[in-house]
Amino acid sequence: MTRIKRRKTRIVKIGNLAIGGSHRIAIQSMAKTRTADIEKTSAQIKELALAGCEIVRVAVKDESDARAIRHLKKRIKIPLVADIHFDWRLALLAIENGADKIRLNPGNIFKRSQVSEIARAGRMHRIPIRVGLNSGSLKTRGKRNSGLAAIMVKEARDYLKILEKSGFCNIVVSLKGSDILDTLAAYRMMARYCDYPFHLGVTATGLPQEGAVKSSIAIGALLLEGIGDTIRVSLTDQPGEEIRVARAILQSLGLRNFAPEVISCPTCGRCGVDLIPKVRELEKRLSFLSWEPAARPLRIALMGCVVNGPGEAREADIGIAFGNNKEGLLFKKGKALRKVSFADCLEVLLREVKR
Repeated sequence: MTRIKRRKTRIVKIGNLAIGGSHRIAIQSMAKTRTADIEKTSAQIKELALAGCEIVRVAVKDESDARAIRHLKKRIKIPLVADIHFDWRLALLAIENGADKIRLNPGNIFKRSQVSEIARAGRMHRIPIRVGLNSGSLKTRGKRNSGLAAIMVKEARDYLKILEKSGFCNIVVSLKGSDILDTLAAYRMMARYCDYPFHLGVTATGLPQEGAVKSSIAIGALLLEGIGDTIRVSLTDQPGEEIRVARAILQSLGLRNFAPEVISCPTCGRCGVDLIPKVRELEKRLSFLSWEPAARPLRIALMGCVVNGPGEAREADIGIAFGNNKEGLLFKKGKALRKVSFADCLEVLLREVKR
Protein backbone atom coordinates (compact mmCIF):
# COMPACT_ATOMS: atom_id res chain seq x y z
CA MET A 1 0.00 0.00 0.00
CA THR A 2 1.27 3.47 -0.89
CA ARG A 3 2.16 5.43 2.21
CA ILE A 4 1.23 9.09 2.64
CA LYS A 5 4.31 11.28 3.04
CA ARG A 6 3.48 13.68 5.84
CA ARG A 7 4.56 17.30 6.04
CA LYS A 8 7.52 17.87 8.36
CA THR A 9 6.52 19.87 11.42
CA ARG A 10 7.68 20.72 14.86
CA ILE A 11 6.50 18.56 17.75
CA VAL A 12 4.03 20.09 20.19
CA LYS A 13 3.07 18.43 23.45
CA ILE A 14 -0.49 18.80 24.77
CA GLY A 15 -0.67 17.33 28.23
CA ASN A 16 0.60 13.77 27.93
CA LEU A 17 0.06 13.62 24.16
CA ALA A 18 2.37 14.84 21.39
CA ILE A 19 1.38 15.90 17.87
CA GLY A 20 3.48 16.81 14.86
CA GLY A 21 6.66 15.22 13.62
CA SER A 22 6.08 11.49 13.16
CA HIS A 23 3.46 11.26 15.91
CA ARG A 24 0.12 9.79 14.94
CA ILE A 25 -2.69 12.13 13.92
CA ALA A 26 -4.78 12.81 17.01
CA ILE A 27 -8.58 13.06 17.19
CA GLN A 28 -10.25 15.99 18.91
CA SER A 29 -13.76 17.03 19.82
CA MET A 30 -15.40 19.70 21.94
CA ALA A 31 -17.69 19.36 24.93
CA LYS A 32 -21.14 20.76 24.20
CA THR A 33 -22.09 21.40 27.82
CA ARG A 34 -21.65 24.52 29.93
CA THR A 35 -18.08 24.15 31.19
CA ALA A 36 -18.91 25.41 34.69
CA ASP A 37 -21.32 22.47 35.05
CA ILE A 38 -18.57 20.15 36.18
CA GLU A 39 -20.76 17.05 36.52
CA LYS A 40 -22.23 17.21 33.01
CA THR A 41 -19.01 18.32 31.36
CA SER A 42 -16.81 15.68 32.97
CA ALA A 43 -19.39 13.00 32.14
CA GLN A 44 -19.47 14.05 28.49
CA ILE A 45 -15.67 14.16 28.28
CA LYS A 46 -15.46 10.63 29.72
CA GLU A 47 -17.95 9.44 27.09
CA LEU A 48 -15.86 11.10 24.39
CA ALA A 49 -12.70 9.44 25.68
CA LEU A 50 -14.39 6.04 25.58
CA ALA A 51 -15.46 6.74 21.98
CA GLY A 52 -11.85 7.50 20.99
CA CYS A 53 -11.39 11.22 21.61
CA GLU A 54 -7.77 12.03 22.44
CA ILE A 55 -7.92 15.80 23.02
CA VAL A 56 -10.99 17.67 24.25
CA ARG A 57 -11.79 21.38 24.07
CA VAL A 58 -14.14 23.32 26.34
CA ALA A 59 -15.69 26.75 25.88
CA VAL A 60 -14.51 29.36 28.40
CA LYS A 61 -17.08 32.17 28.41
CA ASP A 62 -16.46 33.57 31.89
CA GLU A 63 -14.44 33.16 35.06
CA SER A 64 -16.57 30.29 36.36
CA ASP A 65 -15.78 28.30 33.21
CA ALA A 66 -12.07 29.04 33.55
CA ARG A 67 -12.01 28.02 37.21
CA ALA A 68 -13.91 24.81 36.42
CA ILE A 69 -10.90 23.57 34.44
CA ARG A 70 -9.05 22.76 37.67
CA HIS A 71 -11.88 20.48 38.80
CA LEU A 72 -12.35 18.89 35.37
CA LYS A 73 -8.66 18.03 35.19
CA LYS A 74 -9.03 15.92 38.33
CA ARG A 75 -11.81 13.87 36.74
CA ILE A 76 -10.58 13.26 33.19
CA LYS A 77 -7.52 11.63 31.66
CA ILE A 78 -7.24 13.21 28.20
CA PRO A 79 -5.67 16.65 27.54
CA LEU A 80 -7.98 19.63 27.94
CA VAL A 81 -7.93 22.73 25.71
CA ALA A 82 -9.47 26.04 26.79
CA ASP A 83 -11.32 27.82 23.98
CA ILE A 84 -10.93 31.57 24.53
CA HIS A 85 -12.69 34.44 22.74
CA PHE A 86 -13.03 38.19 23.35
CA ASP A 87 -11.59 38.39 26.89
CA TRP A 88 -7.84 37.78 26.96
CA ARG A 89 -7.82 37.58 30.77
CA LEU A 90 -9.78 34.34 30.60
CA ALA A 91 -6.79 32.76 28.87
CA LEU A 92 -4.58 33.70 31.82
CA LEU A 93 -7.12 32.30 34.27
CA ALA A 94 -7.49 29.07 32.27
CA ILE A 95 -3.71 28.65 32.26
CA GLU A 96 -3.58 29.20 36.03
CA ASN A 97 -6.24 26.52 36.45
CA GLY A 98 -4.31 23.87 34.55
CA ALA A 99 -5.41 23.98 30.90
CA ASP A 100 -3.16 21.84 28.72
CA LYS A 101 -3.49 24.18 25.75
CA ILE A 102 -5.09 27.51 24.87
CA ARG A 103 -7.00 28.26 21.68
CA LEU A 104 -6.96 31.95 20.72
CA ASN A 105 -9.03 33.49 17.94
CA PRO A 106 -7.10 36.23 16.11
CA GLY A 107 -10.43 37.74 15.09
CA ASN A 108 -11.37 38.81 18.60
CA ILE A 109 -8.18 38.73 20.71
CA PHE A 110 -5.57 40.63 18.75
CA LYS A 111 -4.03 43.48 20.78
CA ARG A 112 -0.29 42.95 20.80
CA SER A 113 0.11 43.59 24.52
CA GLN A 114 -2.63 41.11 25.40
CA VAL A 115 -1.34 38.37 23.09
CA SER A 116 2.18 38.87 24.43
CA GLU A 117 0.95 38.51 27.99
CA ILE A 118 -0.81 35.24 27.15
CA ALA A 119 2.36 34.03 25.42
CA ARG A 120 4.38 34.85 28.55
CA ALA A 121 2.00 32.80 30.70
CA GLY A 122 2.01 29.95 28.20
CA ARG A 123 5.79 29.90 28.16
CA MET A 124 5.93 29.92 31.96
CA HIS A 125 3.54 26.97 32.23
CA ARG A 126 4.96 25.20 29.17
CA ILE A 127 1.68 24.84 27.35
CA PRO A 128 0.98 25.45 23.65
CA ILE A 129 -1.30 27.99 22.00
CA ARG A 130 -3.44 27.25 18.96
CA VAL A 131 -3.80 30.15 16.58
CA GLY A 132 -7.33 29.21 15.55
CA LEU A 133 -8.81 31.21 12.69
CA ASN A 134 -12.41 30.81 11.58
CA SER A 135 -13.74 32.40 8.39
CA GLY A 136 -16.71 33.82 10.28
CA SER A 137 -14.67 35.84 12.77
CA LEU A 138 -11.89 37.43 10.76
CA LYS A 139 -10.82 40.99 11.51
CA THR A 140 -10.51 41.82 7.81
CA ARG A 141 -13.74 42.66 6.02
CA GLY A 142 -14.36 43.34 2.35
CA LYS A 143 -13.20 41.30 -0.63
CA ARG A 144 -13.85 38.16 1.41
CA ASN A 145 -15.45 36.36 -1.50
CA SER A 146 -12.52 36.98 -3.81
CA GLY A 147 -9.67 36.05 -1.49
CA LEU A 148 -10.80 34.52 1.78
CA ALA A 149 -7.95 31.99 1.96
CA ALA A 150 -5.33 34.68 1.45
CA ILE A 151 -6.94 36.86 4.14
CA MET A 152 -6.95 33.95 6.60
CA VAL A 153 -3.30 33.19 5.93
CA LYS A 154 -2.28 36.85 6.31
CA GLU A 155 -4.07 37.16 9.63
CA ALA A 156 -2.50 33.91 10.85
CA ARG A 157 0.99 35.02 9.84
CA ASP A 158 0.57 38.42 11.50
CA TYR A 159 -0.52 36.69 14.69
CA LEU A 160 2.41 34.29 14.57
CA LYS A 161 4.78 37.26 14.38
CA ILE A 162 3.37 38.64 17.64
CA LEU A 163 3.87 35.30 19.39
CA GLU A 164 7.31 34.72 17.92
CA LYS A 165 8.49 38.22 18.85
CA SER A 166 7.36 37.39 22.37
CA GLY A 167 9.70 34.40 22.28
CA PHE A 168 6.85 31.90 21.97
CA CYS A 169 6.97 29.11 19.36
CA ASN A 170 4.97 26.34 21.04
CA ILE A 171 2.21 26.80 18.48
CA VAL A 172 -0.48 24.91 16.56
CA VAL A 173 -2.32 26.55 13.64
CA SER A 174 -5.81 26.11 12.20
CA LEU A 175 -7.55 27.95 9.34
CA LYS A 176 -11.14 26.75 9.17
CA GLY A 177 -13.67 27.98 6.66
CA SER A 178 -17.24 26.84 6.15
CA ASP A 179 -16.41 26.46 2.45
CA ILE A 180 -14.34 23.42 1.47
CA LEU A 181 -12.31 25.09 -1.27
CA ASP A 182 -11.42 28.11 0.89
CA THR A 183 -10.33 25.77 3.68
CA LEU A 184 -8.16 23.68 1.38
CA ALA A 185 -6.55 26.75 -0.18
CA ALA A 186 -5.81 28.32 3.21
CA TYR A 187 -4.08 25.24 4.65
CA ARG A 188 -2.10 24.61 1.48
CA MET A 189 -0.93 28.21 1.39
CA MET A 190 -0.03 28.27 5.07
CA ALA A 191 1.97 25.05 4.73
CA ARG A 192 4.48 27.01 2.61
CA TYR A 193 5.12 29.57 5.35
CA CYS A 194 5.65 27.67 8.59
CA ASP A 195 6.47 24.31 10.13
CA TYR A 196 3.96 24.44 12.99
CA PRO A 197 1.60 21.48 13.34
CA PHE A 198 -1.86 21.96 11.82
CA HIS A 199 -5.22 21.31 13.43
CA LEU A 200 -7.56 20.41 10.56
CA GLY A 201 -11.27 20.98 10.29
CA VAL A 202 -14.15 22.67 8.49
CA THR A 203 -16.26 25.02 10.58
CA ALA A 204 -20.06 25.18 10.75
CA THR A 205 -20.57 22.12 8.53
CA GLY A 206 -24.19 21.59 9.54
CA LEU A 207 -26.24 18.48 10.27
CA PRO A 208 -24.60 15.03 10.56
CA GLN A 209 -24.78 13.70 7.01
CA GLU A 210 -23.86 16.92 5.21
CA GLY A 211 -21.25 17.77 7.81
CA ALA A 212 -19.63 14.34 7.62
CA VAL A 213 -19.38 14.62 3.85
CA LYS A 214 -17.90 18.14 3.89
CA SER A 215 -15.44 17.25 6.65
CA SER A 216 -14.37 14.02 4.97
CA ILE A 217 -13.69 15.76 1.67
CA ALA A 218 -11.69 18.64 3.14
CA ILE A 219 -9.83 16.81 5.89
CA GLY A 220 -9.25 13.76 3.69
CA ALA A 221 -7.87 15.82 0.81
CA LEU A 222 -5.37 17.57 3.08
CA LEU A 223 -4.33 14.37 4.82
CA LEU A 224 -3.69 12.74 1.43
CA GLU A 225 -1.27 15.59 0.75
CA GLY A 226 0.47 14.94 4.07
CA ILE A 227 -1.00 18.06 5.70
CA GLY A 228 -2.47 17.74 9.18
CA ASP A 229 -1.45 16.60 12.65
CA THR A 230 -4.72 16.59 14.57
CA ILE A 231 -8.33 16.74 13.35
CA ARG A 232 -11.73 17.83 14.62
CA VAL A 233 -14.92 17.00 12.72
CA SER A 234 -17.48 19.70 13.57
CA LEU A 235 -21.10 18.53 13.41
CA THR A 236 -24.44 19.85 14.62
CA ASP A 237 -24.86 16.63 16.57
CA GLN A 238 -23.72 14.82 19.68
CA PRO A 239 -19.91 14.98 20.01
CA GLY A 240 -19.53 11.21 19.91
CA GLU A 241 -20.63 11.27 16.28
CA GLU A 242 -17.71 13.61 15.53
CA ILE A 243 -15.33 10.95 16.84
CA ARG A 244 -16.95 8.23 14.76
CA VAL A 245 -16.51 10.23 11.55
CA ALA A 246 -12.95 11.27 12.43
CA ARG A 247 -11.91 7.67 13.04
CA ALA A 248 -13.49 6.61 9.74
CA ILE A 249 -11.53 9.30 7.88
CA LEU A 250 -8.21 8.26 9.38
CA GLN A 251 -8.77 4.54 8.93
CA SER A 252 -9.97 4.88 5.34
CA LEU A 253 -6.66 6.58 4.49
CA GLY A 254 -4.58 3.97 6.30
CA LEU A 255 -3.34 6.53 8.83
CA ARG A 256 -4.86 4.87 11.91
CA ASN A 257 -6.40 1.49 12.62
CA PHE A 258 -9.32 1.30 15.04
CA ALA A 259 -11.53 -1.64 14.07
CA PRO A 260 -12.13 -4.20 11.31
CA GLU A 261 -13.07 -2.85 7.91
CA VAL A 262 -16.37 -4.24 6.68
CA ILE A 263 -16.66 -4.79 2.92
CA SER A 264 -20.24 -5.16 1.70
CA CYS A 265 -22.06 -4.68 -1.58
CA PRO A 266 -24.69 -1.93 -2.02
CA THR A 267 -27.19 -4.62 -3.15
CA CYS A 268 -29.16 -4.63 -6.40
CA GLY A 269 -31.66 -6.84 -8.20
CA ARG A 270 -29.14 -9.70 -8.27
CA CYS A 271 -28.95 -9.89 -4.48
CA GLY A 272 -30.83 -12.95 -3.24
CA VAL A 273 -30.57 -12.25 0.51
CA ASP A 274 -31.67 -9.44 2.84
CA LEU A 275 -28.12 -8.16 3.25
CA ILE A 276 -28.49 -4.64 4.65
CA PRO A 277 -29.81 -5.59 8.13
CA LYS A 278 -27.12 -8.27 8.42
CA VAL A 279 -24.33 -5.81 7.65
CA ARG A 280 -25.71 -3.33 10.20
CA GLU A 281 -25.85 -6.06 12.82
CA LEU A 282 -22.31 -7.18 11.96
CA GLU A 283 -20.92 -3.66 12.45
CA LYS A 284 -22.80 -3.29 15.72
CA ARG A 285 -21.48 -6.57 17.10
CA LEU A 286 -17.93 -5.84 15.98
CA SER A 287 -18.06 -2.51 17.83
CA PHE A 288 -18.38 -4.36 21.15
CA LEU A 289 -15.14 -6.29 20.65
CA SER A 290 -11.75 -4.97 21.75
CA TRP A 291 -8.98 -4.65 19.17
CA GLU A 292 -5.25 -4.41 19.38
CA PRO A 293 -3.66 -1.81 17.08
CA ALA A 294 -2.21 -3.40 13.96
CA ALA A 295 -0.47 -2.33 10.79
CA ARG A 296 -3.74 -2.59 8.88
CA PRO A 297 -7.35 -3.32 9.82
CA LEU A 298 -8.82 -6.79 9.54
CA ARG A 299 -10.99 -6.90 6.41
CA ILE A 300 -14.31 -8.71 6.71
CA ALA A 301 -16.49 -9.14 3.63
CA LEU A 302 -20.21 -9.90 3.63
CA MET A 303 -21.41 -9.99 0.03
CA GLY A 304 -24.75 -10.80 -1.59
CA CYS A 305 -23.81 -10.67 -5.26
CA VAL A 306 -22.53 -13.45 -7.50
CA VAL A 307 -20.71 -10.89 -9.69
CA ASN A 308 -18.27 -9.33 -7.19
CA GLY A 309 -19.04 -11.33 -4.08
CA PRO A 310 -16.64 -14.28 -4.44
CA GLY A 311 -13.74 -12.03 -5.44
CA GLU A 312 -14.25 -9.57 -2.55
CA ALA A 313 -14.70 -12.39 -0.04
CA ARG A 314 -11.57 -14.13 -1.30
CA GLU A 315 -9.51 -10.90 -1.08
CA ALA A 316 -10.68 -10.15 2.46
CA ASP A 317 -9.14 -11.75 5.54
CA ILE A 318 -12.51 -13.38 6.27
CA GLY A 319 -15.54 -13.25 4.00
CA ILE A 320 -18.79 -14.84 2.96
CA ALA A 321 -20.30 -14.54 -0.52
CA PHE A 322 -23.96 -15.41 -1.07
CA GLY A 323 -25.75 -16.44 -4.24
CA ASN A 324 -29.46 -16.82 -4.84
CA ASN A 325 -30.09 -19.91 -2.72
CA LYS A 326 -29.40 -18.34 0.71
CA GLU A 327 -26.24 -20.38 1.05
CA GLY A 328 -22.91 -18.66 1.11
CA LEU A 329 -19.30 -19.70 0.71
CA LEU A 330 -16.94 -18.90 3.59
CA PHE A 331 -13.44 -17.70 2.67
CA LYS A 332 -10.47 -17.21 4.98
CA LYS A 333 -7.15 -15.80 3.77
CA GLY A 334 -8.12 -16.47 0.18
CA LYS A 335 -9.21 -20.07 0.65
CA ALA A 336 -12.77 -21.36 0.35
CA LEU A 337 -13.59 -23.32 3.51
CA ARG A 338 -17.24 -24.39 3.51
CA LYS A 339 -20.82 -23.41 2.85
CA VAL A 340 -22.80 -21.51 5.49
CA SER A 341 -26.47 -20.57 5.75
CA PHE A 342 -27.61 -16.97 5.69
CA ALA A 343 -29.18 -17.37 9.13
CA ASP A 344 -25.84 -18.45 10.65
CA CYS A 345 -23.49 -16.15 8.74
CA LEU A 346 -22.85 -13.61 11.52
CA GLU A 347 -22.06 -16.25 14.13
CA VAL A 348 -19.69 -17.93 11.69
CA LEU A 349 -17.90 -14.67 10.86
CA LEU A 350 -17.55 -13.65 14.51
CA ARG A 351 -16.19 -17.08 15.49
CA GLU A 352 -13.57 -16.82 12.74
CA VAL A 353 -12.66 -13.26 13.81
CA LYS A 354 -12.01 -14.39 17.38
CA ARG A 355 -9.76 -17.29 16.38
